[in-house]
Amino acid sequence: MTIVLALVIGALFGAVLDRIGATNPDLLGRMLNLTNLALAKTILLAIGVGSVLMFGGQMAGLVDVGHMSVKTAYIGVFVGGLLLGLGWAVSGYCPGTGVAAAATGRKDALFFIGGGLLGAAAYMATYPTMKAIGLMEKIGGGKVTLGTVPGAKYEGLTTIPGDFLGILLGALIIMVAFTLPDSLNHKADAVPAE
Repeated sequence: MTIVLALVIGALFGAVLDRIGATNPDLLGRMLNLTNLALAKTILLAIGVGSVLMFGGQMAGLVDVGHMSVKTAYIGVFVGGLLLGLGWAVSGYCPGTGVAAAATGRKDALFFIGGGLLGAAAYMATYPTMKAIGLMEKIGGGKVTLGTVPGAKYEGLTTIPGDFLGILLGALIIMVAFTLPDSLNHKADAVPAE
């Protein structure tokens, strides 16, 4: 039943990604070059609302902290993040949007998925080298959060309560989503002379 639920939730998430335009590499490209920020505003709003609901739910006892999964922070995560961003800018897809785009029938997304699988295989083949050069060194003790969450088994980098910090950051992200202009590239707004 867990697999079926995961497939249903994944399909619904993919449908939402398609509905908001996240499976269109042209729209993603316009977001990344700051000429159309509608998708960025939607993403920020979703992150902010999710953060407020999750941390507010934890404070109210509705969300079990034991389900919170914190990944270990490595130096290589930051290098990988830069590579992911570069790949996103070049291809117009991130992993989730690429799979959703393939489900809608986009042939270019299949090449993106193939490239991602080749990249994963290359990482597995070079893992010993990556570890030897220090990319797998833990940052801040490994599994840490910005603030301490009561009942969680993870350390906090600050003494600020993590639930409060999560709600505060979520509210800040929501505010940014509503105040962000539709475009930061004013050259795109220019109308050519007749």
